Amino acid sequence: MSAQILDGQATARQIRKEVAQRVAQLKTERGVTPRLAAILAGDNPASVAYVGMKEKACGWVGIASQTHRLSGSVTQEEVEALIGQLNHDPLVHGILVQHPLPSHLNEIAALSHLSPEKDVDGVSRHSLGALLTGEKGFVACTPLGIIELLDRYKIPIKGRHAVVVGCSIILGKPVSMMLLNRFATVTICHIHTKDLPEITRSADILVAAAGKAELIKGDMLKPGATVIDAGFNRIPGRKSDVGDVEFESASKVASWITPVPGGVGPMTIAMLLRNTLESAEAKRNK
Repeated sequence: MSAQILDGQATARQIRKEVAQRVAQLKTERGVTPRLAAILAGDNPASVAYVGMKEKACGWVGIASQTHRLSGSVTQEEVEALIGQLNHDPLVHGILVQHPLPSHLNEIAALSHLSPEKDVDGVSRHSLGALLTGEKGFVACTPLGIIELLDRYKIPIKGRHAVVVGCSIILGKPVSMMLLNRFATVTICHIHTKDLPEITRSADILVAAAGKAELIKGDMLKPGATVIDAGFNRIPGRKSDVGDVEFESASKVASWITPVPGGVGPMTIAMLLRNTLESAEAKRNK
């Protein structure tokens, strides 16, 4: 048995085409250009790279992009003041506060200042709360990308047993709630879960988001499972990055699997673009 690939790269490319068409229509009909503002504090290499990819992706679809680069010593007050300024800027439709902020800052407090209408990354208290209560709001981009990928490949969610390995507020917890909202039966695990292999072997859909390289082996999977690898790990001495799933062994057991890279990662940025567009469209309709 060899798993079929859930191609996030190709799917994200198709979503970008759809977003570009809607952006062009919005510009033509209403003279509105969607704009995404990113706040980047410090020089974390991964954050710098992600913001650079975001800027490039915005250009591909016609979304205006601006990045506010702040020093690593920026104060809490300065970050929150900038968020407030962008909240009130009518030309800005989406705000991305790049995670993680420098360790001396209170990230959750900063995010609480985001206008829910512009929280296109879906990570503020309001957005996460809206997901729990079923109210309208933006959903965190990586979980949203995972659900979108399942839908595009017509993989059923309703009635399935989904196991999520990882419980972060930007991935594990929100994707668990999204799966539950789609009537999956959801089990949430983490690296400290007792008898983890026994639980993962019961999963029809497995989402690996623990942040531990190749934690999930092929013998930990149910034959025919759908495996979503949301991990991204760099290992010294390895030529390529790896996920939280050992791809070689898992791909011999699963029916569907996402690669790393080229799986969940491209979907995250695609969802950020679409959320920004939808924010601009909502403003148009008010």
